[in-house]
Amino acid sequence: MEPSETRNVLELSGGSQRGSVSSSVARHPEVLVYLVNDSVIQLSVETLTSLTAGELGRTVREALQLPDQAQEVFSFWLISPFLELQLKPKHLPYKLSRQWPDLLYRFTKCSADDIVHDEPSLQYRKNVFFPKGKELQIEDEGILRLLYEEAKFNILEGRYPYDLEDCHQLGALACRIELGPFDQDQHNQAFLREKLDSFLPTHLCKKHGGFLAAFRPRGAKQRGYEEGLLEAYRQLVDDAACEESEALKLHYRGSAMFTGEIDKPVQNFLQRNGRKLVTIAISLEGVSVMDCKEKCVLLALCFHELSWEYTSSEDEDSEGILWLEFDGEEGGAVVNKLLKIYSKQAELMSGMIEYCIDFNTTSETPPAQDAVVARPPRPKEQRGKLKRQNSVVCNRIQQLSTIDYVEEGKEIKRVKPKRAASFFTRQLSQGPAAYSAVEVTETLEQG
Repeated sequence: MEPSETRNVLELSGGSQRGSVSSSVARHPEVLVYLVNDSVIQLSVETLTSLTAGELGRTVREALQLPDQAQEVFSFWLISPFLELQLKPKHLPYKLSRQWPDLLYRFTKCSADDIVHDEPSLQYRKNVFFPKGKELQIEDEGILRLLYEEAKFNILEGRYPYDLEDCHQLGALACRIELGPFDQDQHNQAFLREKLDSFLPTHLCKKHGGFLAAFRPRGAKQRGYEEGLLEAYRQLVDDAACEESEALKLHYRGSAMFTGEIDKPVQNFLQRNGRKLVTIAISLEGVSVMDCKEKCVLLALCFHELSWEYTSSEDEDSEGILWLEFDGEEGGAVVNKLLKIYSKQAELMSGMIEYCIDFNTTSETPPAQDAVVARPPRPKEQRGKLKRQNSVVCNRIQQLSTIDYVEEGKEIKRVKPKRAASFFTRQLSQGPAAYSAVEVTETLEQG
């Protein structure tokens, strides 16, 4: 199949209903490929059912005038509010879109009505297995622009937790890229107020509605956001610090995103034990567990800092469990901690972790073993101690309900365990050559 028909890039209105395959019966079916910035590439193809993601990728690169390097930087994803799946080059997008209801039933907690009516869109975005080290070598402006747009979208949507001061710095970089150098006469607080949600995360800019909202004065927090962004924009220097590549150096960018729940810690004997909705981000560096409501990191671990296991239920309607084991502290003693993540995507997460470890082991340019997935964005000496403690990118293990143990025979003792004595056998060994990966089946990677 050699699709070589007309290709157009169209701007979408905000209320457009997304779908990637035209429902009209035409001589040449149309495929809509979405970009993160809400633009769409409209393609006419000869054979829809046998079109692979790899073949479609060549056509998209031609339409966007991207070099061949984009083939390893970007991948196709099937996206909906309920599920995100990365496709392999040999996958058939049309076939998988037809199987979408089955995928929703297996990997989500969607209602029957949602399963019937949900329709995925085909999105062209970053390949989760493209190493961050290689991104620093990219010079093509087209590729950098797409990576910038994707990073900006994830920050504005709150998918990537950041401290407020870092949001101001990243927002200022976006202002410099999109508005040009700071102009004191034009770029004032009133000017940025109308565009605030284009440069700062939505949860910071959200205005409280209701009948009485019109009678309330604008809050001090809102003014603080505007002033912080304006000051960061004013202080930007017109040099390499303003290049788009700087906006790409983000902690969670490129992770595959999963949804799940964890147990809430019991505060007192009167409080019922409930669950907290979390996002699990898995990248080539490690695993992060983030609070969906508070937009903060609860736990971030490199692969060499954890062991993991996946357990399933005989009831296909029940959720699976992803267990994460790591070293922690309880009562002044160092112990093993087990975190229990409930999710119908637990099987996908376990496979993703295993694949990332295997990828890093066999890759010619593996990520540094001491890299931290959610590290503070600045050295400690440049930030105050209180801010350092309250950083949204620091671990909040005290907010986790974990099982703490050290096994020695039949006794549970509060002593420092050895990682080799892990409750689980699935972990990253100290030497890459010692890791024996389980054969990965032909399944989808998820984001």
